[in-house]
Amino acid sequence: MASSSGISRREALIAATLDCVAEGGIEYASVRSIAARAGVSQGLIRHYFNSKEELLAESYESLMSHMTTQNSRASENAAQSAQARLAHFVAAAVTPPVLDARAAALWAGFLSRVLAGDRLRLIHCKTYLSYRDTLQFLIGAAMTEAGRPASTALLRRHAIACNAVIDGLWLEGCALPEAFATGEIADIALSSVGAILSLPLERAQALRVAVASS
Repeated sequence: MASSSGISRREALIAATLDCVAEGGIEYASVRSIAARAGVSQGLIRHYFNSKEELLAESYESLMSHMTTQNSRASENAAQSAQARLAHFVAAAVTPPVLDARAAALWAGFLSRVLAGDRLRLIHCKTYLSYRDTLQFLIGAAMTEAGRPASTALLRRHAIACNAVIDGLWLEGCALPEAFATGEIADIALSSVGAILSLPLERAQALRVAVASS
């Protein structure tokens, strides 16, 4: 059954859950609050989800998967060099729409449950590894293109380090966007990742890929 906005009732309930978490944290996302936000009865939520925990888990997976898709879409479609695709992926990770204060609020809201070791932790692990694997593949392709193919073990270490740089800059950019000049965070991300990999990643590469993919 589709709502008037064209999305399924299940998706609408997930969207309402994310709205509640972004507004008041995960404790605010009660069945009553979610139902009120979605404009439905509490019983309808139980019709689509076996429990509140299931709804929260699916909402968190939706959030994390959406962010990864936003980040990787253009680099996957770009008919450019491997190094340019990596540059775009890195720049996109710390640029709107991936760089988004609401997304950071949601991530922080779910974090306590992720650390608690329940189903959300498993989802976090799955989505983190999916993102890191994508980054590792791009790094491997760029290094091979540069004539420096690396072992799987080294590529894994590079991906972990580069992901940590990206995550830190993403969080700072979401929390204090006014503290940075336009494009500054992307430039820092590219130069930092480039330094780790000994590759000359430049914003111009990322911009060329973005134009080619638009």
